Amino acid sequence: MAKLYFYYSAMNAGKSTTLLQAAHNYEERGMRVLLFTPIIDVRDGEQNISSRIGLQREAISFKDDFDLFENVKSENAAEKISCVFMDEAQFLTPKQVLQLTMVCDKLNIPVLCYGLRTDFRGEVFEGSKYLLGWADIMGEIKTICRSGKKATMNARLDAEGNRVTEGDQVEIGLNYVALSRKEFQLDKVSPIVNQSDE
Repeated sequence: MAKLYFYYSAMNAGKSTTLLQAAHNYEERGMRVLLFTPIIDVRDGEQNISSRIGLQREAISFKDDFDLFENVKSENAAEKISCVFMDEAQFLTPKQVLQLTMVCDKLNIPVLCYGLRTDFRGEVFEGSKYLLGWADIMGEIKTICRSGKKATMNARLDAEGNRVTEGDQVEIGLNYVALSRKEFQLDKVSPIVNQSDE
């Protein structure tokens, strides 16, 4: 049976590079793949997945109301799909994560999702929450904090390099740095600190 995979990491760990390499491996063996990316991330054009080391590839871009299951089903009927790849999976809606489980369970096509677990305040992204709950296999793509410890958190920086702890969860184009939880200082950033005990 096909499986749903969720590969997660902090910023700048090489998620897109890993995705593009895996897609290339399938195609090198004559297999057809589909690549998806949320339209929310348009830094490299609406239909591109690109990595910091210069790799780039066209992908299907989509919005919140896009039905991933129906799209893959239609594409697979036209020509067999061997694997589906999802970049920036943290931006998926819960319904779209459910649709990806259906791609695995009803179409028997494996789905590999790559994304962040948490935002700049340590809060879990909605798409990641459901992937963490429903994925068959999860793996961490590791990266290093400036302290030398494993980085698991994403700090947001302004144009001058100062730490930002307020704002919308999604703000594309700002600078981020991957930090260990200790360096991130979760107790000073998390909205949970400001919630009253009930």
